[in-house]
Amino acid sequence: MEKFYLEKPSMKRKSDIMEYINELAEYNSETNGIGSLRKIFDGYTFEQALQRCLNMENKEYAEKIGKCQSKTFLLIRENDNKIIGAINVRWNLSEAMLQFGGHIGYGIRPTERRKGYNKINLYLGMIEASKLGLDKVMLDCDANNIGSDKTLKALGGKLERAEIDPADGILTNVYWFNVKETIDKYKNIYEPHIFINEKNKRIMKELVEKVAALYADFSKDANAKIENGNKAAVTRARKASLEIEKAMKEFRKA
Repeated sequence: MEKFYLEKPSMKRKSDIMEYINELAEYNSETNGIGSLRKIFDGYTFEQALQRCLNMENKEYAEKIGKCQSKTFLLIRENDNKIIGAINVRWNLSEAMLQFGGHIGYGIRPTERRKGYNKINLYLGMIEASKLGLDKVMLDCDANNIGSDKTLKALGGKLERAEIDPADGILTNVYWFNVKETIDKYKNIYEPHIFINEKNKRIMKELVEKVAALYADFSKDANAKIENGNKAAVTRARKASLEIEKAMKEFRKA
């Protein structure tokens, strides 16, 4: 079974990214999902486009250039280490972006399309949206883009409206997703396609053990307060609850 994972763009991927971008140009394809890397088409050097892409995570930087914050990821096929697609996850959207544009843009390179990869791409994007604390996300697509429309429906998107996007005059379908529901509902379908390296497995295992130990301490001290009115136990329970919250944030980022 083919497995995939998301990776942030970096200098070590320069030749692979340029090959990906050149393929988009060769096929006169849309640049959905590559975020600020598309600036290469505007004459930016790879280094300049990469720096802008990575800087978009910073709120002050994004606001300075009139954009919302975003993270761009490359979809990597593990068995041949090839960039198959890209996805851009955005937050702190403007009112205009909530109308058209949305929280996530995604795409697959032309020579790898019609293989179901964009569904895996979007599922991984939902996981990243969850890590950012997004409960609901909006995605849209041209009404005549049958492939993308099927992908959005396949992951449970709810069609809110179909309207003409004033930016390009194209009829656009606008879908909303409950992030947690999407991840949970389609877990058995898409998780088998997700590659998790041994380092990440170890980190996640350690975090699970840490959360379990902290919860045990919290439960013990909370019960001591209930049964004996132990004030010291209250302090320890509060401290444990903060540590649990911190550990859960680490787990979501893993």
